Amino acid sequence: MRRVPTALLRPGLKVGRAVYNASGQVLLQAGTILTERFIVRLKKLGIPAVYIDDFLDVEVEDVISEETRAQAIAKVKALLLSTSQQRTGPSRALIGVKDMISTVNEIIDELLSRRSLMVNLVDIRSLDEYTFGHSVNVCVLAVITGITLGYSRTKLFHLGMAALLHDIGKTRIPLEILNKPGPLTSEEFQLIKKHCIYGAEILQQDPGANLLCRIVAMQHHERHNGQGYPLGLKGAEIHEFAQITGLVDMYDALTADRVYRPAYPVHEAYEMIAGAGNFLFDFDIVQAFLSNVAAYPAGSLVRLSSGEIGVVIETRQGFSLYPRVRILFSAQRQPLGEPYEIWLAEHRHLTITEVIKDYWESFPEAIKSAT
Repeated sequence: MRRVPTALLRPGLKVGRAVYNASGQVLLQAGTILTERFIVRLKKLGIPAVYIDDFLDVEVEDVISEETRAQAIAKVKALLLSTSQQRTGPSRALIGVKDMISTVNEIIDELLSRRSLMVNLVDIRSLDEYTFGHSVNVCVLAVITGITLGYSRTKLFHLGMAALLHDIGKTRIPLEILNKPGPLTSEEFQLIKKHCIYGAEILQQDPGANLLCRIVAMQHHERHNGQGYPLGLKGAEIHEFAQITGLVDMYDALTADRVYRPAYPVHEAYEMIAGAGNFLFDFDIVQAFLSNVAAYPAGSLVRLSSGEIGVVIETRQGFSLYPRVRILFSAQRQPLGEPYEIWLAEHRHLTITEVIKDYWESFPEAIKSAT
């Protein structure tokens, strides 16, 4: 199974993971055979990619279940839409933050029970409903980082709640600015930056949100070197929860398709975050997060420095750049009669030199032979 951009889908491919909308409704069931009509519909809905079952035959397991993720996104959507529809004012109380408690606890329980799993999947979300899936993903990635840092169950809960609500201030930003396909003007960017202040204000009016939620909403765009916003805090002035949330917020934004640019490949986003230690984010937090991320997600078709081509099968924690690869094609691009597997962690003389995005175009004859 591998993630295929919608633009590269072809009739006859089989859906590997169910496609949901932000309300938790299934748009396509796993196992569905794609038709031209389905593909056109996915494009109209702004679904950027779909996980496809193909001859690579690789199972990719998410760190939380499909059902938990879909339900969490639906709850966040209801909360944020409710917030955006309410009038602003000092007497207004946000209704719904307490409803997130069970969601965060369920996410934590699943992550604690699946501690050996690496982050291999990039959540699929429509371009128009980016914020809802993003909020849930930031929660998941923040909690994973907290687990690696040795946080207690109580501390994980407070981190998860704060991370889930970090972008609530965007409900006060006009959608035409949030979803603008082109570059923002200076005035528009200044307005976007106010979502941190708005978030803290909104959460201050809700008895279900504690001080840590407000701090993270205010500080998640502050940076270790002092060049963040809105206060220009630096180093230890930034709460650790806000540093974690800011880091995973950046990673998730980089790896997601946006209205103004396609997603960065995971290995490129990994490198960007890796280079941010003790510059944009605390080094130890960067290391804790990246130890859980597969730079080359399972199902990726890759070329090695030997010229051979294979599919990534799995990655062990702490070896993000050195996955187990099943070699399928020779350096001459011929299918191997007997594919074999190799752990790059044990063969450091071999490196991944390329991630092949559209193997149907690159190896049509080889793939026909392999299937």
